[in-house]
Amino acid sequence: MNAVTAVLFDRDGTLVEDVPYNGVPERVRPLAGAREAVALVRAAGLRTAVVTNQSGIGRGLVTADQVRRVNDRVDQLFGAFDVWAVCPHAPDAGCTCRKPRPGLLLEAADRFGVAPESCVLIGDIGADVEAARAAGAHGVLVPNRVTRREEVEAAEHAFPDLLSAVRALRDGKWSR
Repeated sequence: MNAVTAVLFDRDGTLVEDVPYNGVPERVRPLAGAREAVALVRAAGLRTAVVTNQSGIGRGLVTADQVRRVNDRVDQLFGAFDVWAVCPHAPDAGCTCRKPRPGLLLEAADRFGVAPESCVLIGDIGADVEAARAAGAHGVLVPNRVTRREEVEAAEHAFPDLLSAVRALRDGKWSR
């Protein structure tokens, strides 16, 4: 993973099953291969972060404490991530952190003390890839049932699953 120093993961639909507005830690289920993928990143000596939009907070559907407890459960299942960057705003709030804006990625890179260009963001929708691009980071798409075809076609790097994406990054194979 050449000049890459950190891998940033989207949470829902990338690391764990997407349960809309989940505020219940017991409902957290890792996706197939996700724990192994994170372990490979760590074994390569790279830092790890989760960058996640959690608009349920801004919409009043879950509390910040509920989201924190769900994130704690993710840490229990995967091992602690070095950085968590969470956008709590509703989509219409106009914040700079909500993906596809670059704020969460810039925050994670800053907390690592690295340039965004040395970060890779792996996510399941176009907003993840767009946020990476806007921050100057590398974006990798791992599509699932909610990913639109045009998002896959627009992605510079797309892989069928998270484990394949991490293996390709590790091995320097950045093609589709």
